[in-house]
Amino acid sequence: MANQLTQPERFFSSHFGMNDSALEKILGTALERKADYADLYFEYHSAEGLSLEDSMVNKTAKSLSQGVGVRVCAEDRTGYAYSDEVTVDRMRIAAEAARAIADQRSSAHGPVMVGHPVPSHNLYELESLPLEVPVSEKVKLLNQIDQVARAKDPRVKNVLASFAAEKKIVMVVNSEGRVAADVQPLCRLNVTVIADDGKNRQIGSFGGGGRVEYSHFIESERWREYTLEAVRQALLNLEAVDAPAGEMTVVLGPGWPGILLHEAIGHGLEGDFNRKGTSAFSGKIGQVVASPLCTVIDDGTIPNRRGSLNVDDEGTPTSRTVLIEKGILRGYLQDRLNARLMKMTPTGNGRRESFAHMPMPRMTNTFMLAGESTPDDILKSVKRGLFAVSFGGGQVDITSGKFVFSASEAYLIEDGQVTRPVKGATLIGNGPDVLTKVSMVGNDLRLDSGIGTCGKDGQSVPVGVGLPTIKIDQLTVGGTHA
Repeated sequence: MANQLTQPERFFSSHFGMNDSALEKILGTALERKADYADLYFEYHSAEGLSLEDSMVNKTAKSLSQGVGVRVCAEDRTGYAYSDEVTVDRMRIAAEAARAIADQRSSAHGPVMVGHPVPSHNLYELESLPLEVPVSEKVKLLNQIDQVARAKDPRVKNVLASFAAEKKIVMVVNSEGRVAADVQPLCRLNVTVIADDGKNRQIGSFGGGGRVEYSHFIESERWREYTLEAVRQALLNLEAVDAPAGEMTVVLGPGWPGILLHEAIGHGLEGDFNRKGTSAFSGKIGQVVASPLCTVIDDGTIPNRRGSLNVDDEGTPTSRTVLIEKGILRGYLQDRLNARLMKMTPTGNGRRESFAHMPMPRMTNTFMLAGESTPDDILKSVKRGLFAVSFGGGQVDITSGKFVFSASEAYLIEDGQVTRPVKGATLIGNGPDVLTKVSMVGNDLRLDSGIGTCGKDGQSVPVGVGLPTIKIDQLTVGGTHA
């Protein structure tokens, strides 16, 4: 560190007065008992949010937090303690608390020598950060969104718009002496429209973002695109008929429907569930788990994407991980702890919500690679089915793989043609089973617009999803009539 300070390392050195000697002492304290590994996670987090409702920007908020988490790993046990007061004394107390899980015998670990920088990517170097843009500019933008949405159609009765931005400065120092640091910008614009025709009330939502500059929304008028798309969805749902119920062919549209892949498949491929044998994919590496048309990737290295990171929250550079290749299970998403216990390599998927949380294996940007079919050919091959273009909420049981998803935009497919929009459609199935029923994969892979947030064990982290158009034979659709 002393000779190769990066910008975030300089920040922590000056802001908290942390030097190599202090860091080495804290890690030494954490390792005084027999432990395998220890690390320190420093975080400085600033955030801002604005929201509009009833044609008024009625809420603005700014926040600032900072802290350090101390972790000690001994075999499959983890001790974790954190403090929002970053001083040597507080860190020492946290280290003593975290090491309580370790073996009582003295440590076999040698002295820690801090000073080995971790090479990382450069995925989101921005000329300016969204937090630096005056609040007045963002208020103006939200008001423009409200005006454009209401002017589009008199059935638009309310508009909810929000903008959120944050900057995280993080640094990870571990007992191997390795130091990783990063500055992580993130922002998101979201628009929800409520439409009412006097007989029916429906909503439409759209948004986007990523590790991008504020100009991302202004140039090419993306904000207007988001607004008009939310209006279109709301008005479309006013005309929708009740969804049918029963077993049928389902076609998923490209982009955001990849959330089904994320929930129904992705979580089951995370290392902790597989090490413990609780995933439906446990012990199946090298086996066929999907149609040969399916190749599933998790890639944290795509520039400016919401789910991308230069290094994960353990200081490991992110990577492109092939999870399923032409139907064959190739690997799992790994953090350091589970990779060590499973004798595998960390994949850069150790993630945490903040310094107050332990890292665990999580997805970054998860998607299926494109196939060779055109979307038109896929739709034309369906006699009767459902075309799901966008999703709202969903849930999955990791152990059984069972999932339920609500479609926020869907259509009937009749004799190869997309016909009437439907409402109230839910998709019900089993994650490991659904990939075996993929019979066509489109050539139109699309990543989502940058809105995904993933929850696991009470922690939320930003993620990305993606999908080409795919055809699934025989999936249960829950609707309102048979």
